[in-house]
Amino acid sequence: MAMSVGGDSTESSISDINTTPLVDVMLVLLIIFLVTTTVAVQAVQLKLPEVRFDPTMTKPENVSLSVTSANGQCQVYWGLSQVTHEELLQRGVDKLKAEIARQGGANAAGLELPEAHIRGDVDAPYRCIGATIYTMQQAGFARVGFISEPPPGGTTER
Repeated sequence: MAMSVGGDSTESSISDINTTPLVDVMLVLLIIFLVTTTVAVQAVQLKLPEVRFDPTMTKPENVSLSVTSANGQCQVYWGLSQVTHEELLQRGVDKLKAEIARQGGANAAGLELPEAHIRGDVDAPYRCIGATIYTMQQAGFARVGFISEPPPGGTTER
């Protein structure tokens, strides 16, 4: 039994890997990723507010609404009295008409319309809160906001 231990054998195999195709593929992928990421990045420069939350300025003419759900039914409260969406719409229209008349008419200078503040229960479905927003917008309220509870120990930072 004979064994070749080096020397001039013409049948030796080359075990080196040709890395040129691998490098070519990696360079092409690198160029593709560089081009696509620059397209995907938004170029609009914005300065966002650094306020954790704004305290609510409650005015007596503002409307306070509470939205909750019981047994799958939406419940809306105007102040402390429960109302249907039809009553909510009518009360909203009446409130705006009375406030406009109190301030001297629709053409009065410095007319400040009331806002609707909605307190939505965490467990209330979105359809209940969305329907309340829609109803108040139909009534003519231009500003509808949400009242939330800050996390414990949170402070207002300006």
